Amino acid sequence: MRVITGRFKGVPLTTPRSETRPTTDRTKEAMFSRLDSTGVLAGARVLDLFGGTGALGIEALSRGANELVVVEASGPAAKLIAHTLTALRHNPAWEPAMSARIVHAKAERYAAKAKVSEPFEVVLIDPPYAFSTADCERLLGDLTARDLVAHGGMIVLERSVRTERPEAPAGWQITDARDYGETAVYTYTYRAQ
Repeated sequence: MRVITGRFKGVPLTTPRSETRPTTDRTKEAMFSRLDSTGVLAGARVLDLFGGTGALGIEALSRGANELVVVEASGPAAKLIAHTLTALRHNPAWEPAMSARIVHAKAERYAAKAKVSEPFEVVLIDPPYAFSTADCERLLGDLTARDLVAHGGMIVLERSVRTERPEAPAGWQITDARDYGETAVYTYTYRAQ
């Protein structure tokens, strides 16, 4: 697995043996092409929930984001992400204004309890396929009710096509829904009053 494009193009990503279900390159390319087209990634603060390999958040950094927080509950996976982020900091493409860190915690707990100085412009959510629709909706609700997501930002949620579509939280709307093989990708944006 590698970073697809951008300043870290080709950088290998270490993957845990069997704990994660990495996003396919096809799905990742489609998701990020859409984000690139909106311009939301330029200089963005990005939150990657259920980090797994950190691939989604690192792809966002590679494509212009400045700040990344990856949240991962698995200790071994969190260590691998930390190792990858350390390697990126030594990459010649790393810029002084950039920052990236790993938070070893459950995504649900982070969304319900975290205190941030500024909201994130992009939130990437790739939960295990067993994560229920009700849990997704609760997670989305916590993120938006606690102002962890900027009103001009986007939430991108990846799920199995066999699961129900999670409803948008209050004040937000689904602005894009696409299927890529076994994966459904939903984009949520703030509904301006």
